[in-house]
Amino acid sequence: MAGHSKWANIKHKKQKEDKRRGKLFSKLSRKIAVAAREGGGDPEMNSDLRMAIQKAKDNNMPNDNIERAIKRGTGNLEGMTYESFVYEGYGPGGVALYLDIMTDNRNRTASEVRHILDKNGGNLGSNGCVAWMFQRKGELVIDLNEFEVGEEDLLLEALEAGAEDLDYGEEEAIIYTDPSNYESARESLEEAGYEFESADLAMIPDNKVTLDKSDAKKMLRLMDQLEDHDDIQDVYSNFEIPEDVRAELEAEEN
Repeated sequence: MAGHSKWANIKHKKQKEDKRRGKLFSKLSRKIAVAAREGGGDPEMNSDLRMAIQKAKDNNMPNDNIERAIKRGTGNLEGMTYESFVYEGYGPGGVALYLDIMTDNRNRTASEVRHILDKNGGNLGSNGCVAWMFQRKGELVIDLNEFEVGEEDLLLEALEAGAEDLDYGEEEAIIYTDPSNYESARESLEEAGYEFESADLAMIPDNKVTLDKSDAKKMLRLMDQLEDHDDIQDVYSNFEIPEDVRAELEAEEN
């Protein structure tokens, strides 16, 4: 999972930029509103809404924004009606892309996403073309620069909390859970004192596509544009960038 971790690390840094906070809050509001519309406005009875609210709180979204999003979803406040669905496709080097979409205009979104893919060496595929390459898992990320913990201790506590696996790297440790155990595992680990850089349900690839420098540069540019699109909630992929290539790209940016 190293490649996913590296891109996640880049993405988390970008999300800290103030200019993206408003866009992030907008996406989180949509997620909350759709969850409330589809499952009701009580988070105790609606696990999707409960997790959407938790994700909003993880990103320091104000409570007033959260409450307004819930009311829009339940119809107590006027607002646009969003539908959620998935787009699948490919990026440079044959990378698989799985996009979670929330939009008020399916035709507009399809046109814009297709344009982004086409101009960056990718293409939109048919439903199911890449979904089989991923599994939905709970994903809990610990920044090892901020929270020191040994691999063996973390693995034991994660397994006791109900986790399935651990990917322990130099900078990050990623705990994977079955979706049904995600909330309970997170709660148990937080009660044990663990702090997470990010925590969410995610589509995790079974295998990786290793990219050379040229395709890696194109892929990162494509990911940046997809992540920046208002209607795209989450982007999942299966690319991996070798350490030496990543170092070269970072040196060029600096």
